[in-house]
Amino acid sequence: MITSIVLIKTSVDRIPEIAEAIAAIEGVSEVYSVTGSYDLVAMVRVRRHEDLAEVIPGRLNKVPGVAQTETQIAFRTYSQHDLEAAFALGLDE
Repeated sequence: MITSIVLIKTSVDRIPEIAEAIAAIEGVSEVYSVTGSYDLVAMVRVRRHEDLAEVIPGRLNKVPGVAQTETQIAFRTYSQHDLEAAFALGLDE
């Protein structure tokens, strides 16, 4: 699974509507309304790199009100959930 983090600038008066439209796109797993220089952050998870082109420039960037995006592609994923599962392997209580 390929994970991409998309930083999104939008029309600020329509953030909730734009976030909902982006969240409805297949391949988008979450959309966060955030503080800072971007208005939204979308997590995109797809099976192939080629699918990123379909999801991000092909659909997400075309949502009315999306003004600008910056895409980051994750090399590895680290999470507390993953660490807990790894340490629990082979342990019987």
